[in-house]
Amino acid sequence: MQHKRLTLFAGHYGSGKTNIAVNYALRLAGEGKAVVIADLDIVNPYFRTKDSAKVLEEAGVTLISPQFANSNVDLPALPAEAYRLVTDRNTYGIMDIGGDDRGAYALGRYVPSILEENDYRMVFVANCYRPLTRTPEDAMEVMGEIEAACKLKFTDIINNSNLGTETTPETVLSSRDYMEKLSALSGLPIFATSAEVTVAQQLTELENVLPLQLQEKYFDLPTQKPGNRPLWG
Repeated sequence: MQHKRLTLFAGHYGSGKTNIAVNYALRLAGEGKAVVIADLDIVNPYFRTKDSAKVLEEAGVTLISPQFANSNVDLPALPAEAYRLVTDRNTYGIMDIGGDDRGAYALGRYVPSILEENDYRMVFVANCYRPLTRTPEDAMEVMGEIEAACKLKFTDIINNSNLGTETTPETVLSSRDYMEKLSALSGLPIFATSAEVTVAQQLTELENVLPLQLQEKYFDLPTQKPGNRPLWG
């Protein structure tokens, strides 16, 4: 899997972009790279990159998250430190972008620097099982809204089709026709297929599989039974 200096993950709510961003950052760190990850999602307070702060720190990944993330403040503010991702070219930067066109507006301020460097991958996280992206045409509409908001075009697609804890290898494999059509409609390549670790281990017929350790959530309900895994966010 080839890496760019900057990798940006965006997609609709529930597409799984935050889990992917965290796991991709951990993968880069595991390859010995200096990694900085920034949570630019100021829309969705439930799935947060900050929820993985401990595991990121242990892996040597620098985390930049909105002020007041994981608090009761309704609209967290992006820290000025986030500019480090576009100014420090000695690191690999990961950006977790908001879940729709409104969330994507936060990326706009960094776009001129991103385009100037021109060493980035803008990845659309696609899950064909989500209600608002049931068809490739639906996904294309979401992609267009995000691109219009942030003024940056997608360069790749990642297949993160899943049904949460009910996902099987067949769940993922059944999404291939959808992804091939989305790729044809958009003209974008499939960068990778992501799946929870135990599922990913069974996808031996696929190339560029990104195994996911599922992120724990700060706002998990206290009634959740021990051992239950959260849905992919």
